[in-house]
This record gives sequence, structure tokens and C-alpha cells, in this order.
Amino acid sequence: MSPPGHITLAAPLAGWSTALDEAPDEVFATRMLGDGVAIDPTAGTLFAPCDGVVLVLPASRHAVTMRAAGGCDILLHVGIDTVELGGEGFEAHTHHGAQVRTGDALLSFDLDLLARRAKSVLTPIIVTADCGFRILRQSVGRAVAVGDFLMELGPPVAASGVSAAEAAAGDAARRVTVRFEHGIHARPAALLAAALKPLAADVRIIARGREANARSTVALMALGVQRGDEIEIRAAGPDAANAVNVLAAAFATATPAADAPAVARTVSARVAAPPAPAAAPGELPGVIASSGLALGPAAQLRRSEIEVAEVGVGIAQEGAALDRARAAVRARLERRAGAMPFESQAAAQAAREIAAAHLELLDDPEIMAAARGAIAQGKSAAFAWRTAVRASAATLQSLEDPRLRERVDDLLDLENQVLSALNGATAGAETALPEAAIVIARELLPSQLVALDATRVAGLCMAGGGPTSHASILAAAMGIPALVALGPAVLAVPDGTPLVLDAGRGVLEVDPGAARLTAVRAKVNAHAARRAALERAAQRECRTADGTRIEVFANIGSVSEAQAAVRNGAEGCGLLRTEFLFLERQSPPTEAEQAAEYQKIADVLGLRPLTIRTLDAGGDKPIPYLTLPAEENPALGLRGVRTSLAYPELLRTQLRAVLAVRPGASCRVLLPMISDVEEIHAVRALLEKLKDQLGLRELPDVGVMVETPASAVLADHIAAAADFLSIGTNDLTQYTLAMDRGNPQLAARLDALHPAVLRLIARTVEAANVRGRRVAVCGGLASDLEAAPILIGLGVRELSVVPAVIPELKALVGRMRLDDCRRLAGEALAADSAAGVRAAAAQARKHSETVDSPG
Repeated sequence: MSPPGHITLAAPLAGWSTALDEAPDEVFATRMLGDGVAIDPTAGTLFAPCDGVVLVLPASRHAVTMRAAGGCDILLHVGIDTVELGGEGFEAHTHHGAQVRTGDALLSFDLDLLARRAKSVLTPIIVTADCGFRILRQSVGRAVAVGDFLMELGPPVAASGVSAAEAAAGDAARRVTVRFEHGIHARPAALLAAALKPLAADVRIIARGREANARSTVALMALGVQRGDEIEIRAAGPDAANAVNVLAAAFATATPAADAPAVARTVSARVAAPPAPAAAPGELPGVIASSGLALGPAAQLRRSEIEVAEVGVGIAQEGAALDRARAAVRARLERRAGAMPFESQAAAQAAREIAAAHLELLDDPEIMAAARGAIAQGKSAAFAWRTAVRASAATLQSLEDPRLRERVDDLLDLENQVLSALNGATAGAETALPEAAIVIARELLPSQLVALDATRVAGLCMAGGGPTSHASILAAAMGIPALVALGPAVLAVPDGTPLVLDAGRGVLEVDPGAARLTAVRAKVNAHAARRAALERAAQRECRTADGTRIEVFANIGSVSEAQAAVRNGAEGCGLLRTEFLFLERQSPPTEAEQAAEYQKIADVLGLRPLTIRTLDAGGDKPIPYLTLPAEENPALGLRGVRTSLAYPELLRTQLRAVLAVRPGASCRVLLPMISDVEEIHAVRALLEKLKDQLGLRELPDVGVMVETPASAVLADHIAAAADFLSIGTNDLTQYTLAMDRGNPQLAARLDALHPAVLRLIARTVEAANVRGRRVAVCGGLASDLEAAPILIGLGVRELSVVPAVIPELKALVGRMRLDDCRRLAGEALAADSAAGVRAAAAQARKHSETVDSPG
């Protein structure tokens, strides 16, 4: 007998029970509708798996949705894409609202007909996500007869508590201080909710005398919690202690990476100033969201509200319609989160993070509960969704924190996307724009911006909005000049009006006259011409003015970034961040999946070197499917190669995928966070075993990232064990200076040009030279133009940088002389502060530009 509140499901079909992953349909295989199993049937009758009531029996009779005790909803979907048969081959033995018992016949179907005409006869048995029940155990990988055990389900935890059996399994509580820089806003709320997904526990956050469901991003944001506030985490259920530990660790070790997209931090720092205090006639003052200068015709982007009917056609039909619309939006968002076609890494990352935040809102339990409640009262799916979303939006709008009020746009964006899906339309469908348009909108939604043809957008203007809204963040990442908070006057500007968007002064110039337009156009064209000339010159190999060869490689994290790197003149990839394959998913990528992605990037690079860094996980890059321990200081814990060696099967799979890339001679393996030679030997031993297993003649070079003072001090020993060295200056700087690179109060002092860091780089280069090993710098310092001559003077001969920097960097190196670089490096090593180093570098660059300038 099952414990109180638990439900046992019997097999509703005879056949072979298998994992849901085998379903040849993304909606089922990725568990968009919920979790469950699939049965490959051997007979054509579907039976009730438990006692309950029939909620949905569509006219096509291809599926049945039942509701069992406690509100557990179970979808039994015969075959894949069988709805397209229009009921042919199906016969119903029950009806909507019928009470059924375990083993009652629900419908029968012509198995031979389905086998010929349907995509698949594999039948998913789904416990819908919204009902809250979870699968405790299941029977898969075996033949089942009708009535055999299939699944045991555990009850959802209630808002005010749990059942006695669940409570007995454990409860926990802890008080913590919030360290997120801007409190609990959209990004951390989404991360917190996502962290709880695999855990069976009711989790509540208590703050400021109020309580919120920790699985609801909207409820968490509505608490209005700020940095430094003390909150209480309470959890009940089987995974209560683990849930409290996970959230406590997240709150205590919050970093900017968890708090907001990197672009958001740059933007917020840049746009803290208020609108211009005074504007000349014909100018509209605004707030800078993304700096730059642009001119072009006005293009008003007006968002019309989608009309919805209030009254629904039936509870079951409207509920199913909402589920289908949400599934369609979810699939679109997941595609966006997985791969954005932006050249800029920052733009792609910002878009991925925005899509991920929208995914959390789409499944927000508070919003869904409100929508389901409205549908139960007879409202249409569209009306119910709009009502639920706008109630949550009103809650956020009432808060004092402007950052949280700006998240209202995300809710309205999601409202629009789901309503469009309900109407069979595409949210944010592309709008025709004139060339070099200055797009004007009341408040641009992220989905609208993504849908625009970026090649025709010169600038963005918003009547409302804020500099940290998701649309502003995305604009900055895409390099589009943008102003916000221009006021309603900007909405009255007629389409086609000549505009100058000066996002340096913070003003929009309306019809400024021919002379001003000519001057601005000349300035914009000169900048574009200079950039184009640099990009053309960057296709040549890089050498200093006196002939010293300096290889300029790119740091990349996707196929689109590899394409951008090649266009910008990259001579290879000095760092492929493979984390893009491992993060934001519930299971590790397969060997075939990894090999395919690495090969795509190798194909883009051609014969250029490809340096593949093994998984750099842990620390500020947690992975849901790895049971990493809670750590007081993740930066000093299980991360980098330590994580890979702790999970050898994960490392083995990745290395096999790397060894499959062709041409193999172009590949190099790079190991992150090395602190001693034993770690190198362990990976080499694994590579040798794989070499024998795969029948390979040679192995790729194995390099080491020098990111800790330990590896720099031991550089002579490490150089003996590795084929090349690559210095990661971001971590090397934080560990050397004992300053957390995620601490905003230390950001101004965390400078990789600190003499202590430079001396460790010099020591590493000297040790490598003794062994004849090349040394690269792939950290953020390599992309710093002021640092380039110093690094070259220290003996670095490979710089791996962000793709956009390559043309400018190559041009700069072409003006350098090696003796001057060595002289500057000596001054930098003798300096007593980073400020002193930068002053010397700036003076040397100014002198170089003066000497090289004509006349």
C-alpha cells in the first residue's frame, strides 16, 4: 500500500516501457509538459492507470488527460503527432467528466494504422508539471502488461506545510544575509528558483515580515529584498536540508555573474548619471543606455495590444490551449537560450540570460496558479494568462526599486509571446525598417529587439524604460547606441524625420539641419572606414614594426564567435570555453554532441589552431547534474581541472570528443586551474589510455592554464610536464591580490597590471623559455591595449583576445618595437602600483602615436 498522499500508476498499455527521452518529439523528450515514461505498445487499448476523473478527451480521441486524487493530472498521449489523423483509427470508451477506476478502458486504436501513418506509436505517460506531483520511482527498460506497476508519485508540498509523512522526512531552516549586489531581482530570483527544480521540498523565503514561494521568481522579486538584508530560508520535505544548503550557499557566495549579466554591470556603471540637465531647442534629453553616435530616419515601433475574449469554451479545452501555447514559447526560448546568432559574445550571453529569465517566468508557480484559477472560473486561456501576468506586473510596479520595476517589461513581453502563440502568430515578428533607422518605442521589449533586423538599426530611443532593463542590456551588448527615458515627446516624432542620436551627451537631436547631419555623417563614416581598414589589415599575420612575430588568437565560446573571430583576423583559437555545452541543462552532453560542436568550430577555423579548454566548472559556474559540495568559498574549492578529475567519466567523454576532431594536428588541449604537476600527469595518463583504445598514432599538445600563484611559482616544473602554457590573468589577479573579482567594492583596485601579477607572468615566461615552451595570455589582460606592449616585452608571443579587439590590437602591435616593449616592461616590473604601470603605459603609447603620426 502506498503512503498517504502517494499515487501508484499501473501500466495503461501492454508493451515495452522506456525512458521519456526516447520519444521522437522535443515537447515530450525535453519534458516541457512534465515528467514520465513512454510505452511502445503491443496492443491497441488504453486503460486507466489509476482512479480519477477524465478532464480532457479531444475530438481527435488520440489522448486522454485524467485527474487523480490530490489534483494529480496525468496525460496519456497515444503515439506522436497522432492528432493529425483527426480521430481516424481511434474509438473512445469514456467521456469528459467521467469517473473511472484503475483498469477501465479509456480508448482503443488501430495499432497497424498508427504504425503506418503516425510519426511514432511510442506513447508518453506524463505527470504534468503544473500539478506538482513528482516521480519517486518508475519501471523502465522492461516489458509491461496492463496493470503492472509503472510509477509511484509523491504529493506536492502545500503552501503552508507538508503531509506528516513528508514532514517526517525532514525540514530545515537557516538565516542568511543577502549578498547579491542589487538584492533579489530578476536574475538571482531565476537562478534561485532554477536551483530548486531537482529537489523535492517546499521552500519559503521570509523577509521584511512577508513570505514568498522560493520557486516563484515573481514572488521572490516582490519581497523587495536588498543587499545586506537578513532573510530566513525554510524548507520541508525529503530534500529540505539540501534545499536550504543550496540556497544558503547561493545567497552567501553571490557574485556579479549570478547577480546580473556582465553587460548589465558595465551599463549600470556607465549610465548612473541623470538625464542631461539642459537641452538646446530641438533636442530631447534622455538617459544613456548604450553609448555611441548615430544618425538616420525616425522609425516608430508601435506595439498594438492583442485582443482577447474573456469567456472560455471549456475548462479542459482552455487549459490544454494554454499548455500548448506555453510549450511553443518554451521551445522558442530554449532555442534562443541555447544559441543566439550574435557576433558579439556579450550580446549572445546577454540574450541567453534574458531568455533563461523568461523561461523561469513562463513556469512561475504563482502566475500559473492564478491562470489555472481563472480558467477554472470559465475564463479563456488568453484572458486568464493576461490577468495573471498583469497582476504580477502590478506587484512589481509598486516596488520602490527601479530595477525591479523594469522587470515589468519582461512580464509584458512574456504575456505578448504566449498570447501570440494562442492566436497562432509569432511574437516579435520582424518589422520592416528603413536603412540606418533610429527606432523609437514607448518601451522596447527584448523579443521585439531580437526580432529586428540589426543590420538596419542605427540606434534606439525609448520614451520610458531604464538603463538596466533587459532591452537596454541587450542593446549595449549588440553595440547599438541607445537612449531611454526620453519622455512622451519622442513618440510624436514623425516617421522619416532626420535624427542624430548622441548617446555620449545623452540627447536626441530632432531634424538638426543639413550642416549638423553632414558633420555627424562624416564622423560616423570616418569611424566606420577606420574600422573597415583595420579589419582588412588584420587578415595579415601580426608582427611588430621590427619583425617580431606575435600570434593573435581569439577566445571563443560558440560557432558564431568563431566566425566573428575569423572575420576579424584571428590566427587561431587560443581558448575555446567548452562550458557552453555543459551549463543550463539537466544532463551532461554526450560524446557525439560535443564532438559535433567542436568539429563545427574546427571547420570554421580551417587549419588554424584550435585550443580546447576542458570543462572549467565549479565556483561561479555550478552545474545542476553534478553533486558538487556546498562550499564556504567556491573560488577556493572544487573547480577547474579538480572538478574534471573528481568526475573522471565526464573528463573521459570530453577528451574522446576532442580526439575525434579533424584535422587532429590543429587541436590542442588546455587544462584549467592547475596547481601542481600531478594533475597534468593524471590527464596525460587518461589520454594515453584513450590513444590505445582509439588506435591513434599521436595525441594533441597538452597545455596548462597558469591561473594561480602556485602554478606561476612552480612554472619550471609545470613547463617540464606541459607542452605550452597559457596565462589566465582574471583568476591569477584575484588570487594574487586576494581580492574577489566579484566584489564590486574592489573592482577599481582589481587590476591585472599590478606589479605583483606582472612579476608572476615574467617568472612564468622565464621558466617556459628554459624548456622551450611557448607562453600565451588568454585572460582579460590580453584584450587590454595598454597591456599589450608590456606583455610582449615580458616575452609573451601569443595573445588570445575577444574577437572584436583583434583588428585594433594587430594595428597597435604593428607600430611597436621590441626594444621599446622590453623597456616598458622593465619599468612596469619596477613600479609600486597598478596606477604607476598604467601611467607609464599611457605615456609610452602617447609617445608611439606621436612618433608614428605624419608630419
